Amino acid sequence: MKPLENVAIVGVGLIGASIGLALRERKLAKRVVGIGRRQSSLRVARQMGAVDTTTINLARGVADSSLIFVCTPVGQIAEHVRQVAEHCPEGSLITDVGSTKQVIVESVDGKLPRGCRFLGGHPIAGGERSGPAYARADLFEGRITVLTPTKNTRAEDFDTLSDLWARLGAVVVRMSPEEHDQALAITSHLPHLVASALAGMMPEHLLRFVGTGFLDTTRIAAGSPELWRDIFLHNRTNLQEALRLFQAKLAQFAQALAKNDAQTIQALLEEGKRHRDALAG
Repeated sequence: MKPLENVAIVGVGLIGASIGLALRERKLAKRVVGIGRRQSSLRVARQMGAVDTTTINLARGVADSSLIFVCTPVGQIAEHVRQVAEHCPEGSLITDVGSTKQVIVESVDGKLPRGCRFLGGHPIAGGERSGPAYARADLFEGRITVLTPTKNTRAEDFDTLSDLWARLGAVVVRMSPEEHDQALAITSHLPHLVASALAGMMPEHLLRFVGTGFLDTTRIAAGSPELWRDIFLHNRTNLQEALRLFQAKLAQFAQALAKNDAQTIQALLEEGKRHRDALAG
């Protein structure tokens, strides 16, 4: 794959800046343009080498780019994709990194002007800390990136993004937008909801007594409330089903405790340990 001439990144937070670092470190793009609202974030992204140049003017930033990554919060992605399509070169390919897909894809797939196309993506990487200061060129190494093509997706567009993400170190998985959102409701969105609920229920006068278990379990609750609010609402139907499954599991624990049922409690704990031990991290 020869280097791309110009790549634009709308939103230079953790993911956007990490994409820029990875593109430049691997020499996959001759020029990377960072676009954002805050000059402070753009300055950090530029200073750390995530982008070659920056601007707060979206139209100017995408004017010469045939590939554009939209890395803004999920509630803003569809509108930003439409804005990009109005100002980028005709026939450009636009993708995103949002952790919900169905609402976004339904909003823009096959509906963009001037021959522009959209192919949804989601690198399953990152953390509770946001901003370009925490970006890493190896953030996507060995991590799954989901691409969500539809009947409107050109095979060459899927191949382009699949190859590019692979060169950034990711393992590319193809899913429908619906399958993606069903899976992420359980693997990502529910854990954040549970962590937030657990952190929120803790009385303030007991906070000084918490240990590493509580801190580890609630770490992700430190993420942006605004960002996660939009994720929950975008994927609310799937998240409600995931929450129902979780409540059923909690009910099993509650029933076993009420009956002083040591055997069931141990079986439930062993099930959890077995599933956790199967994970790499």
